[in-house]
Amino acid sequence: MALRLYRSHRAALVDYAKGITGSRAHAEDVVQEAWFHLDRKGDDPAIREPIAYLYRIVRNLAVDSIRRLLRERTRCGVDIEEAARLVPDESPSAEATIIARDDVRLVFETLEDLPERQRIAIEMYRFGGFKLRQIAERLNVSIALVHLLIAQGLEACDRRRNEE
Repeated sequence: MALRLYRSHRAALVDYAKGITGSRAHAEDVVQEAWFHLDRKGDDPAIREPIAYLYRIVRNLAVDSIRRLLRERTRCGVDIEEAARLVPDESPSAEATIIARDDVRLVFETLEDLPERQRIAIEMYRFGGFKLRQIAERLNVSIALVHLLIAQGLEACDRRRNEE
């Protein structure tokens, strides 16, 4: 019953909460929290008017969230939402992404050109997370040789990236 009630009144509840919070996104969060509250109550016989009860929950949660936001602003002296918008975006630029993709392409091309044993050693170490000892056992060579194969292979990858 609670789910049917929520679905049929969700849009109106969001509009109602938006009138209190001033933000559609904030209103969506409030209505969702109200749904969780109502769902936890289940079919409580004490709730005689479930629609009115749901609206009351939305109102109380919306008012509480506004009060909490005002307390944060008073305590911090800053609008938290405004401060969040001022935080710089740390995602890489389009140029950095293209350069990184090109580097990856060059590394994979270089790996394909390496001798098979060296390529396997690098792939196991860098991509598989294997220890030198495990690689040495798999390739049936010494740990020192595995170390040398990996070091020389990675140097070849770096040279190729620096050349292009």
